[in-house]
Amino acid sequence: MARTTRRELLQAALAAAAAGPFAAVAAPSNPNTGARTMPAQPPATRMPVLFVSHGSPMIAIEDSRFARGLDALGRDLPRPRAILSVSAHWYVAGTQTTAAAHPGTIHDFGGFPEPLYRIEYPAPGDPALARRAAGLLAAQGATPTEDWGLDHGTWTALLHLFPEADVPVVQLSIDGRLAPAAHLAMGRALAPLRDEGVLIMGSGGMTHNLRHAFNAMRTGDATTPAWATAFDAEVTRAVERHDEPALCRALEGEAGRLAHPTPDHYLPLLYAAGAAAPGDAIAFPVTGFDLGSLSMRSVRWG
Repeated sequence: MARTTRRELLQAALAAAAAGPFAAVAAPSNPNTGARTMPAQPPATRMPVLFVSHGSPMIAIEDSRFARGLDALGRDLPRPRAILSVSAHWYVAGTQTTAAAHPGTIHDFGGFPEPLYRIEYPAPGDPALARRAAGLLAAQGATPTEDWGLDHGTWTALLHLFPEADVPVVQLSIDGRLAPAAHLAMGRALAPLRDEGVLIMGSGGMTHNLRHAFNAMRTGDATTPAWATAFDAEVTRAVERHDEPALCRALEGEAGRLAHPTPDHYLPLLYAAGAAAPGDAIAFPVTGFDLGSLSMRSVRWG
C-alpha cells in the first residue's frame, strides 16, 4: 500500500467514529495475489533487528509523531531480502511460522473506523524462510503452517516501514506457555537469519496496560503514571547494557506487572534482544507515550 493511499484513508477515518475496545481475533482475509517479489540475492550486510511498539491499530491511518517516526525509520533501513515478524497478536500454545505464499491480512480488532478494515497489506510470503526459521527452532517443536496470515501487529508497522508491501514477510508465533528466558533464547537461535538478508522484527508495546489507556481515552487525562515512566526507563537501561537477565525479569516487579498485565506485548522485545549482538549499535527511533501510559518506544539494533 502506498503512502498516498494511507493519507486518503486518514481523511475518511477522521470523519468516522472514535476507536473502541479490541475484539476477538478475526479470520484471515482471502489470500492476495499479484504482489511484487524481491530479487533472489540477499543483501551483503548483516540486517538490523527491530522492536516496534505498534500501539493502536489506528497508527496505520492516523498522522501522529509515532507514525512519522516509523516512516523515518523505514527510510533509513537497508532493504532486506525478507522480514521475520514476531507479533504480540499471534500468542498461542506452540511455535509456528506462516508458510503461505500469499498470506492474508488479518483485521484482528473491533470497533474502529471502517476504512481500517479495508486495508490490505499484500506482501508475499516466503515458505522457504518459514521452513528455515522453524528448523532453527526445531528444539521447540516449531512447525510451518498456512492457518495464519499477517495480523495487525505486523502490518500496521510494515505499512510505515515498507509501504509498497514488496518485501516477503513471515510471522513467528509466541508460545505463551514459555518463560521469558526461553523466548530470548529463541531470538538468539534466529540470529543467523540476519546474515541471510532477513530483518527480524518484534512488534508489541514497551508498555501495554489497556485498562489504563482506555480510561485515559475516556476521561481525556493523558498524564503518564509513574509506573509507566519507571518501566520504560528500566527496560531502556537493560537494552542499552544488553542486560539479558534484567530483560527477562522485568515483568516481575510492581512496575512490570502494571505495565504488562499480560506478557504478550512484552515478549516480542525478548526475541529481538536475543537476535541482537552485544556489539550492535542501539538507537531508539521512536519514543514517547500515547494515551498516557502506552510507551511507543521502538528499538533498533545494528
